[in-house]
Amino acid sequence: MISLFVSSSGLTQMHRGKQVLKGGSDLARFFAITTSAVLILTAFLLVKPADGETVDPGAGPARRVVETFLTDSHFLNSAAGIFAVSPDNKRVAYRDRVGDKNRVVVDGKEGKLYDGISRGSLVFSPDSKRVAYGASLGGKCFVVVDGKEGKRYDGMGSGSLLFSPDSKRVAYGASLGGKCFVVVDGKEGKPYDGISNGSLLFSPDSKRVAYGALADGGWFVVVDGKEGKHYEGMVAAPMFSPDSSRVGYRANVGGKWLVAVDGKEGKHYDGILAAPMFSPDSKRVAYGATLGGNYFVVVDGKERKHYGGIGGGTPIFSPDSKRVAYGALADGKWFVIVDEKEGKPYDGIGKGTLIFSPDSKRVAYGARANAESFVVVDEKEGKPRDGIMAAPIFSPDSARIAYGALGGGKCFVVVGEEEGRPYDNFLRGGRIVFDSSDSIHYLAQKDGGGVYLVEEVIAGPGTAP
Repeated sequence: MISLFVSSSGLTQMHRGKQVLKGGSDLARFFAITTSAVLILTAFLLVKPADGETVDPGAGPARRVVETFLTDSHFLNSAAGIFAVSPDNKRVAYRDRVGDKNRVVVDGKEGKLYDGISRGSLVFSPDSKRVAYGASLGGKCFVVVDGKEGKRYDGMGSGSLLFSPDSKRVAYGASLGGKCFVVVDGKEGKPYDGISNGSLLFSPDSKRVAYGALADGGWFVVVDGKEGKHYEGMVAAPMFSPDSSRVGYRANVGGKWLVAVDGKEGKHYDGILAAPMFSPDSKRVAYGATLGGNYFVVVDGKERKHYGGIGGGTPIFSPDSKRVAYGALADGKWFVIVDEKEGKPYDGIGKGTLIFSPDSKRVAYGARANAESFVVVDEKEGKPRDGIMAAPIFSPDSARIAYGALGGGKCFVVVGEEEGRPYDNFLRGGRIVFDSSDSIHYLAQKDGGGVYLVEEVIAGPGTAP
């Protein structure tokens, strides 16, 4: 089982230089450290009786449960880390080995056998209806989308395969004859010396494409086929604003890092901790930075208070774009800052757990103190748990909160402070989803058996503490 927590020293290390991007090899180390230094959120898992059976005992007096079998558990070993959960959290796909061959199994249906399946390539479309992955056969690599094979290439960009937000388009990086390029909807783009790993993305409206590229010793961002300014150092992953009109990215200049938004460069820093974050209304920009051993958040071009570290996955904007929250480190303790007000200090803040409610009025996050873990909602600590296994999430009406917890060696979903049925684990890659303000679903596993879709209807108040 993997908890969302890391010790204070671990989080400090992540934001004390080792997460700072300082060149090509450091970019790779950044992603590796983000995964290893923080015990990353692995989604969730739960249980089964007979398929579709309604279960009341153990689920709590105000919760009804229906479980549907999705797949048996052998894929957890066979997949060797190559599996995916659909965005709607109702489908599972994984790599299955058959002798010296490999195939992808989706919803229990076996695909064609290949020499290999590319790690990190198996993806569902945002609408959860389509599946794509990279495969190899006879020394060539290609993409398989909805069971159809694409053109053969010498290689594929690691983790580059993606669907557009509207699920209609497909893009990925490829190499042929010593050159690299991006393929969008089957059309090859301009060849370059290199394509930055993890940089390829569609705009939220699915109409635009951006990525980082290398040519003649210089790095730059390509947006809609047009090259931006060339830099001597690495250009990190670009980001589109929610309205798709703006583009921001990180760039290295003379050993320093800066954020450029709409072509306008910001102040130079020793490091930029993560990609710039646009507010939901697309008007504001925030990011973490470091200079002279200090760490701080920059919001709309203005530096905020300096600390000993900035929490991973932060800062974040509220849905109404008016509020900013982030985690920070001072005197060996971590705390959350909301609207520039510092919260209570803890031994650790769960990476990826900080969240605003849909109405922007409430804040929740996972915290750790004295070897106990708990969720903090509106500055009030919930019941201590052995671990927080799935990040808190608010209901659409902002009244309820749900999260995954560990207790007595079992995992369960907590709604308000009511514990659900105990399970062996939560499935990595899944998540808790509110289907309405009084119903949730998630994926679960038990008794070394299968993976189940667990759907719950919540009766009674069940409000957050």
